Parts: sequence; structure tokens; C-alpha cells
Amino acid sequence: MVKAIALFSGGLDSTLAAELVRRQNIDVLCLTFTTPFFSAQKAQAAARQLNLPLAVEDITTEHLKMLKSPRYGYGKNINPCIDCHILMLQIAGKKMEETGSDFIFTGEVLGQRPMSQGKQSLYVVAKYSGYPDYILRPLSAQLLDPIKAERERIIDRSHLLSIQGRGRKQQIQLAADFGISNYPPPAGGCLLTDPFYARRLRDLFSHQEDRQIRDIELLKYGRHFRINDNYKIIVGRNNADNEELQRLSTDADLTLLMADFPGPLVLVPYGDKVALQAAASLCVRYSDAPNDLEANVVCLYRNSPIFIHSPAASKEGCERWII
Repeated sequence: MVKAIALFSGGLDSTLAAELVRRQNIDVLCLTFTTPFFSAQKAQAAARQLNLPLAVEDITTEHLKMLKSPRYGYGKNINPCIDCHILMLQIAGKKMEETGSDFIFTGEVLGQRPMSQGKQSLYVVAKYSGYPDYILRPLSAQLLDPIKAERERIIDRSHLLSIQGRGRKQQIQLAADFGISNYPPPAGGCLLTDPFYARRLRDLFSHQEDRQIRDIELLKYGRHFRINDNYKIIVGRNNADNEELQRLSTDADLTLLMADFPGPLVLVPYGDKVALQAAASLCVRYSDAPNDLEANVVCLYRNSPIFIHSPAASKEGCERWII
């Protein structure tokens, strides 16, 4: 039985590629990855729809190492797409060897993304993955040089496609032909492409505060304020934020709450009493307390409560500090 590893995001293109390869009587194992920046949820839903097995691997450690110094740089924000694809294909190649599979394939479409899916970029990714003759792009295969599996007729190249460009009409029609009706909208899914998240991550890296994976997880929640080079303050925006900040807090942090009014949970990662007054003023600012009055704030510091009577931070101060 011919076997192949699908690099599988769960988007329309990777779903179509998996179905296209499976229809050639090839045993397909889908492989997807998780980090703090993207999850396996789309892939899990798509694999269930296709009734294909899915392996999920957490690559956080390797991904973070790559992210801090990508060989091919970043895209528009802090997304190192070329280096990310190289890393994923390196891991997929090892999975191919472990399982005795014949090749790897992806849902990439030639020219769909200018930075990472031009012909030269696809060549570079394949080369530096270490598996250049084993990586198939079924949706655009007829526009690319044949790989070993095609040359040896392990897969029939004539049944692969020649899709290129950013349009999706051909993919949508193919999905209808395959009876695939439920698929996510294009793009999205990776926080590294989000400009607001990217700004927070750059700030974190520049202050060398990513001591734990949870420090990266914290970037997803609340408003973030940089009061100086040593401290950042995170203010919950709603109950969901407050719950996540509470869940991610540790005894090494400052945690603040309003005493007499509804308000946010405020977190100062690795903070001490030096940051207390600024954190309290932000807690009052984003609470239901009148901005022209001082209010009581409760701070938990090393498991001991501290009570502060604080004015609200000024609008100008908030604008100056916000990340």
C-alpha cells in the first residue's frame, strides 16, 4: 500500500489536496501542529469530515527558536512563513521516515501567497527541509517539476492539478465535485499575522520577558501597558479575559482587583511593589468607579493582600503606556 503524509491545516486547500491524493488509492495520514500561535481545531474538524487519521504535534519549543531569528525574515507582521514551512516539512519528513511513507504533500497553491508560495519560495522551502524530492503540491503539481513519487508512478501526475494564483473558484468547484461543503474561510488562524498581537510579541521579545510559555499565552488577553523597561501591566477587558488572566497568573505576579466597584483583573507578570501604584491606577481607570474619584484596590502580592487608595490613571498616561 502506498502511504503519504499530508501537511494538514484543515483549510480548503489542504482538505482538497488530501482528498485528491486519497482518490488515487493512497493511504493518507494527516499531520498538523500546535503552538501558542495556532491550534489544531480546524485540522481536527476537517479530518473528521474526510474520515482521515490525524496526528497532532506540539512544536512550541522548535517554533519559538526559529521565530526569534528566522533565516528568511518576517512577512508583514512577525510571521516567518518560509522558515515556518521549512520547519514543518522537516518534522513531516521525519514522520514520513518513521511510518515508511512514500512522500509528503501540502495544500500549497503556486502564487497564492506572494512571499511564501512563489515558485522560488516553494523550491527554497523544499530544499532546506531536507526532503526536496519527496514534497508534492497536488493542487499545482503540473506547474512544478515532478518529484520522485511522480517519476516512479507511485502517484499518477496526470490526475493532479495546475491551479495557480489567489483566486478560489477552482477550489470551490472542486470541493463541490468532491461533496465537501463545510470548510473555513481563507487566511486567519495564525496570530503571528495579526498586527496587534505582533506588536505585543515584539515588545515581549525586546524586553526578554518570555521566561515561560505562559508569558506568550498572556499576549492573547486584555490590554497591555508598558510602564517601563522592567514592568508590563495587563488589564482584563471583560469576564473572559479576567478568567484567563487569573488562570495564567502565578505567585510571582502582582494581581489586583477593585474593592468596591466592578472592574478588571489586573496582572503584573513578575511584578513587585515598584509597579503597584501604576497598576492600581489602571485598575481604577478601567473599572466602574468615577474617574474623578479615588477608589480602593486590593492587591495580592506573594499571597499577602495589600490595600491601596488610588486615583485613576490619566487618559494621556494610558495612551503613552499602551502597547
